[in-house]
Amino acid sequence: MTGAFVGAYARCPVLLALLYAVLRLLIDLLIIRGRPAADRDLELLVLRQELLVLRRTARRPRWRTADRMILAALGRQLPASALLLVRPATILGWHRALVRRRWAAFGRRRGPGRPSLPAECQELVLRLARENPLWGDMRIRGELLKLGHRVSTTSIRKLLRRHRIPPARRAGITWRRFLRTHGKAILACDYFTVDTVFLKRLYVLFFLELASRRIVLTACGDYPGDGWAVQQARNLAWELQEAEIKPRFLIHDRDSNFPAAFDAVFGAEGLEVIRTPVRAPNANARCERWISSARRECRDWLLILGRRHLEAVLAEYVEHYNGFRPHRSLELRPPRAPTADPTVVSGPVIRRTRVNGLINEYSRLAA
Repeated sequence: MTGAFVGAYARCPVLLALLYAVLRLLIDLLIIRGRPAADRDLELLVLRQELLVLRRTARRPRWRTADRMILAALGRQLPASALLLVRPATILGWHRALVRRRWAAFGRRRGPGRPSLPAECQELVLRLARENPLWGDMRIRGELLKLGHRVSTTSIRKLLRRHRIPPARRAGITWRRFLRTHGKAILACDYFTVDTVFLKRLYVLFFLELASRRIVLTACGDYPGDGWAVQQARNLAWELQEAEIKPRFLIHDRDSNFPAAFDAVFGAEGLEVIRTPVRAPNANARCERWISSARRECRDWLLILGRRHLEAVLAEYVEHYNGFRPHRSLELRPPRAPTADPTVVSGPVIRRTRVNGLINEYSRLAA
């Protein structure tokens, strides 16, 4: 019996709460009728005074559905001058809402109404909206007409709103789309530190190409002084010339390890240096993500003896990262496309280890 009551409460908690409130109201009415008229009048005066105090001091009360239904039913018999926590207009509004809900439920039982869009059409609308973020509802409707689907603009708008793709958010270009469009012209750089076994701190400077997520250059130093940073900038300029890469922008933070002479080297090469806002690591999120990957997959599992050891480890990890490590933003492909044909599924699978067996790479042996 208890299990049945719990199941009924889980199915219809509002109805049971209303029944409980009505039962309490009936018990109170029976108790009040048994009291003398003078006691009832005195209790009424006390309650009116308490209501005045509550209306002055208490915050906006939270009404349950059962409370609203009872007050809406009883409030119609009270005079307009009655003291309540709500205004008479509010009670009348609750009553109108109950009437609308009753007729709305009756209307739903009459029939299903307008048929919903087919599943294929819904998937097509969502696909067009996601692949073309600059298209509005009318533009999507016109494209659907060409594909043989007659869909109203209202249905398209409701479907996009239900899947949280409102036109207002798709009106402008997103930061991700901007980086995807201009990624080939943007380089980003940053520092991170590594502590050796002998508690000596080393600094690592790296440069990342946003379009391909490829690490272009890494350098390790005992202290990132002005002369060392400028020399690494010149080395990068030579690397870009040899690789025939022509970026347009360079992004880095406002760290003092990036001196004015560092930016001047890239300015002479025709690059515009963009400094990120103060304490805004998300503005250079691609570099922060690579630092996290390098620490999680390589650095945190090794004891670094010195600068040469760190350079050898980073060189091997960068070769693995550029040529073999899958990347989510590249459809699980490495930044540098492999030379082997990915459609070939024949031949034995071989394993190659890097960083003293810490990282494994798998490929098929050519027949």
